[in-house]
Amino acid sequence: MKKPIIVVGMGELGSVLARGFLKLGYPVQAVTREMNMVQIAENYPDPHAVLIAVGEGDIHQVMQDIPHPWQKDSILLQNELLPRDWKETDLLEPTVISVWFEKKKGMDSKVVLPSPVYGKHARLVFDALAKLDLPSYIVDTQEELEYELVRKNLYILTTNIAGLECGGNVMHLKENHPELLQDVVKDVLTLQSSLVGHELDSDKLMEGMLEAFSGDPEHGCMGRSAPIRLARALNIAHDLGIELPTLQKIQNKH
Repeated sequence: MKKPIIVVGMGELGSVLARGFLKLGYPVQAVTREMNMVQIAENYPDPHAVLIAVGEGDIHQVMQDIPHPWQKDSILLQNELLPRDWKETDLLEPTVISVWFEKKKGMDSKVVLPSPVYGKHARLVFDALAKLDLPSYIVDTQEELEYELVRKNLYILTTNIAGLECGGNVMHLKENHPELLQDVVKDVLTLQSSLVGHELDSDKLMEGMLEAFSGDPEHGCMGRSAPIRLARALNIAHDLGIELPTLQKIQNKH
């Protein structure tokens, strides 16, 4: 009998991975918002892995609150993550996936790009996604992981925030608003560079983002989280003491 996998957060993405784990023959124990993690950890002190699949607004608190027995086997799945986020917690070298498929209620998963995975349980995640015909690949170094996380952050923040100005889809943004695109990218990379603590390869990251544009040209820019992402980016910039003039101008208008 295989050891269970804990899934904290049973939204769309958590449910996708849970299904993949079940197809691999692992028992799955869900943890929803109403459940007590500490109590469940007493019943499942040595799971095979613990997937943290809660929303962006909850993930930092959940990482802080993960019971001690689960800290060594965590898997993180969320946008806007960077290494500093888990290094401020007691999580021990978590497995991390940068998700490049979209899953919304009532629709099948839609792939933009293969999803990179890094860490101890990377093969488990790869195999679970393969069971669902969702492409992924394993990256071998923390440097590769950082690039992939920044690339996803650049894509999410740029399209959402620029979308507040221009609406439409990613190709509309690229083809009809190139100056807006460049200005938002510049601010987002300034923020990401400050968060990782070193200069970034802006050309490589821009190329990586445009690859994602080509992967789903009709992907809408402005999701419902766009105003929240913009406010969060500016709050972080304020705390870091950096200026993001284009993002500030967009917020002032909206």
